[in-house]
Amino acid sequence: MPTKTKLTPPDWYRRQVWWSYAAMAAVVVVLVWSTFGTELSPWRLLTGLAASGRFIAEFFPPDFTRGSEYLNSMFETIKMAVWGTALAFIAAVPLSFWAATNTTPHSLVYQFTRRMSDVFRGLNEFVLAMVFVAALGLGPFPGILALAVSTTGTLIKLFSEAIELVDVGQVEAVKASGAGPLQVLTHAYWPQIVPTVLSMTLYRFEANVRGATVLGLVGAGGIGLYVTEAIRGFNFQAAGAILMVILVAVFLVDFLSAKVRERLS
Repeated sequence: MPTKTKLTPPDWYRRQVWWSYAAMAAVVVVLVWSTFGTELSPWRLLTGLAASGRFIAEFFPPDFTRGSEYLNSMFETIKMAVWGTALAFIAAVPLSFWAATNTTPHSLVYQFTRRMSDVFRGLNEFVLAMVFVAALGLGPFPGILALAVSTTGTLIKLFSEAIELVDVGQVEAVKASGAGPLQVLTHAYWPQIVPTVLSMTLYRFEANVRGATVLGLVGAGGIGLYVTEAIRGFNFQAAGAILMVILVAVFLVDFLSAKVRERLS
């Protein structure tokens, strides 16, 4: 009777399995470590649900007595998101070519642009809004600048990664035709990244609409000011009306943006 040959997995497969187990163990260690000092408590969550339900019930029925004011303020919030995203787009498009390894003019320029992008992206728009309000005063303009700075950092990263993934063959073909550096960017790189650029810009616009709703908490314009006013005055029914306006507006913006992105893909 022939003996069965025991198959031995190759070394690369065993190394892969070992790294998989090591990664899972590392995740468990990080989760356990993260529980200390965070007051993570499922029991506290369950006991707090009843109190949360009673608190949320105070928001109903919503009071739309000042509904026209809330609506106008929501339009102001959307305008802030539009301008914040537009300014970020204008800044991020040229800078993203400096932040891509295959189009940067020099490694120092690449490192500087990347680190600047990290700084902009690392600063939350809420913190930036407080800084700009302190420097420029109250109103929507500081909120627009806060959104623009934060969004610029994000778009530089997203756009530069798209540039690094372009088809090299198309780039070489344009170069072979005698095109200059600027023509290579506009005729080889740009057409390939346009769908990604527009899709990511629309996605950031959606996020900026949601982000702009809270900037009014620090006086940076938008509907957040009414939220602060209502909650601090214990006028929870008015707060319920404001939150409904925000939710409907965000839903409509997300829905329309998703339809546009579907057309672009």
